[in-house]
Amino acid sequence: NWEMNFPVGGYNECLIMYVLAAASPTHSISKNVYERGWARNGKIVSNDSLYGEPLVLDYYEHDTAAVGPLFWAHYSYLGLNPKGLSDQYADYWTLTQNHAKIHYKYAQENPENYKGYGDSLWGLTSSYSIKGYAGHRPGNDLGVVSPTAALSSFPYTPKESMQMLRYMYTKQDSLVGKYGPYDAFSLEDNWHLPRYLAIDQGPIPVMIENYRTGLFWKLFMQNKDVQTGLDKLGFTVKNKN
Repeated sequence: NWEMNFPVGGYNECLIMYVLAAASPTHSISKNVYERGWARNGKIVSNDSLYGEPLVLDYYEHDTAAVGPLFWAHYSYLGLNPKGLSDQYADYWTLTQNHAKIHYKYAQENPENYKGYGDSLWGLTSSYSIKGYAGHRPGNDLGVVSPTAALSSFPYTPKESMQMLRYMYTKQDSLVGKYGPYDAFSLEDNWHLPRYLAIDQGPIPVMIENYRTGLFWKLFMQNKDVQTGLDKLGFTVKNKN
């Protein structure tokens, strides 16, 4: 249900919402909105670790899960460059890179003993699922791998993401169609859906290009309104072009 003045607290995929709101030249939000909303008056900070990787931020305001689906490391950062980006709460490169590393290490450990999980098959995120749609993540693992999780993480885990890409095209090419790997599949349940989901497919080429050349990061970070918004919220930015 849609709700006016719905509070959006971090950490999740919504950082970009606050950045763009602060960047607005006509209806900009104050830093206080960011502090009380996104940062939850400082409660967003986490000192916990998983698989030896610091979480940096608390991933759930109303849940005890350690980390979220991997799209949280993608959506806000299609244009917003996390490399060299920090505020009083986080180094966002460490945050996003560790998020991807945790998903990779989770697949290596494979605590649910799902078929295929490992160095070349990893990455959980929200996608189509065996029974419709699900927010896959460690702690809510249904044995369904969504290729966008690993492939959109190329900037953070280039070696591990390339392993997944090669695996898809050399070992599981029946799961690859006209527009790349299908949205989700499960070797455990011998299931796949020969279908694409735009919000999953879209980040793949964008983040691969950011890994290759930083193109979209450069274009976005050069925008004067964006720079004003980040400054207003108290961010330190080392890569403005």
